[in-house]
Amino acid sequence: MADSCDILISGGGIAGLIAAATFGAAGFDVICVDPTPPVTARDDAGADLRTTAILQPAKALLQVAGIWAYLESHAAPLEVMRIIDAGGAEPEARVVKDFKSADISDQPFGWNLPNWLLRRELLARLNELDRVDFRPGLGTANLFTRTQSAQVTLSDGTQVSARLVLACDGRDSPMRRAANIPVRTTRYGQKALAFAVIHDLPHQNVSTEIHRSGGPFTLVPLPDHDGKPSSAIVWMERGPRAQALHQMEADDFEVEMNRRSCGALGQLRLASRRSIWPIISQSAARMSGERVALMAEAAHVVPPIGAQGLNMSLGDLRVLLDLAQSRPERLGDATMMEAYHKARHGDILMRVKGIDLLNRTSMLSPRPLRDLRAFGLNALYSLAPVRKTLMQMGLGVK
Repeated sequence: MADSCDILISGGGIAGLIAAATFGAAGFDVICVDPTPPVTARDDAGADLRTTAILQPAKALLQVAGIWAYLESHAAPLEVMRIIDAGGAEPEARVVKDFKSADISDQPFGWNLPNWLLRRELLARLNELDRVDFRPGLGTANLFTRTQSAQVTLSDGTQVSARLVLACDGRDSPMRRAANIPVRTTRYGQKALAFAVIHDLPHQNVSTEIHRSGGPFTLVPLPDHDGKPSSAIVWMERGPRAQALHQMEADDFEVEMNRRSCGALGQLRLASRRSIWPIISQSAARMSGERVALMAEAAHVVPPIGAQGLNMSLGDLRVLLDLAQSRPERLGDATMMEAYHKARHGDILMRVKGIDLLNRTSMLSPRPLRDLRAFGLNALYSLAPVRKTLMQMGLGVK
């Protein structure tokens, strides 16, 4: 006999775990599966060393789901977004512009947390929720849908009957493929390095994005590490250069890292191992199919610019939750799935295209084009209404 639930979530990454906690707290019966058990300690093999910024609108959702109480004490506020253009002959800051959260709100832009820690605290929240059954070590294998329900076969042969299948299973989503929803993918020939550092100067809750060529070098505030100021870094470069950096001895890598940082936080020293992953943009042709909703990287993938990735995912979740709670008897039916697609698809396409443009601009190599980029940054910043609108759009409130 098949197990049954209201919602089967395929994928137990950060987005999937948040979705499980949110729907469980809202009174829905949830089963969440992921073939890879979460790694929840910073220095364990496989730990995700990237960080995630929880922006203002996302915080409200996490509070309702009872998640924010687990995260608040670990979070580093993001009060200033600093953009530096270092596209001159030498890697030196030539244009520095600060976008301040105080200009549009009495709260920070967001709060930054390491991904491994997010997973740890989300699991702690799930353990409190009787309506959530998390099954790490299991994946989804097959999908069969009817107008009234979906039947999912798990990797151990177990069958689960659900009213809604929520695909949070990554850019190669097996549930998206099973639902025959195509995707459009853009490859940039870039890779990103992620690692943590300690540094001489306090970050003062400023997230700093340095543009030269190959992609941005971004320093994001973290809580102090071993009593010293600490930041997470995402360093995007063209593939061969990124691979060479990843393979360097630590001492040589630190030399290159400090040169690329333009001394923004003084001397940087590695405080973690380095991870590397490819950069793509991707968007699904539809956000839904019969009894299936796509969310997070199953629906959209963007380069790590402007803290948009998870916050776009939580935008998906807000819409799904609102639809599910407004008409719970219609959970997963064709009307709900069509409403979800219409509510999210246009905004996602706009953001994917916008971040694609920002990334291509950050990759510029020819000096005249880098000079034009610096001119554009100055022009946008000098127009206060434009600057305010850009900040609001980044938060997802316009």
